[in-house]
Parts: sequence; C-alpha cells; structure tokens
Amino acid sequence: MSRRTERLGVLFREEISALLQRGLKDPRVGFATIQRVDIVEDLSYAKVFVSVMGSDKEKNDTLIGLRNSAGFIRQHLGKIIKIRKIPELTFVEDANLDYAIRIESILADMKSKGELD
Repeated sequence: MSRRTERLGVLFREEISALLQRGLKDPRVGFATIQRVDIVEDLSYAKVFVSVMGSDKEKNDTLIGLRNSAGFIRQHLGKIIKIRKIPELTFVEDANLDYAIRIESILADMKSKGELD
C-alpha cells in the first residue's frame, strides 16, 4: 500500500465515521465503528472494515444497510474529497474485536482455574 492510499484510507475512515455519527437515513444501520479502509493502488476499490455492536441480527442488518447506502456514501465522499476517482466501497465486518473479547474471556477463565500464572 502506498503512502497516498494510506492517507486516503485514513481520510475516508474519518469522513465515513463522521457521516455515520450524523446518521444515515437507513434505519437498519445501528451502532457501527469504521476500523480501517483499505484502498487498492488504482483507487478502483476500497474495503471498509466495520465493527458492529449488537446481536447477530443487528450486525447483519447494519451491514446490509451500509452496503445499500454505499452509493450515497461514495457520492458524499466525492463532494468532500477532491480526487478524480472515488473507489467502489465494500463494507465487511471486522471480527477483530469479537476475537479479542473471546481470547480475553478464555485467558480470564484459565486464570480463575489456576492454569495460568
């Protein structure tokens, strides 16, 4: 990843996060946090990693809402960020938070059983 795409990824993350804080009109979009945005070198494609809080149904509904709002979000980015080409956005769930919570739970369980010093 080049320095330019890294900077654009950070900028996209900030702008999409700000848009989510102001609220999308899609009622399916719940509590979501944009973790990072990976953009390919030719700016044709961007993968937006989203951490979603809630039940599995709420997570699924939020991802569906974000995917359906991708065109609107892309249009909004085009108005804010002055570059020639705004990449196609794909929203995927970032499972790192769930994974970290699970590992922490396992370690705490092992510690309480005396298996871990």
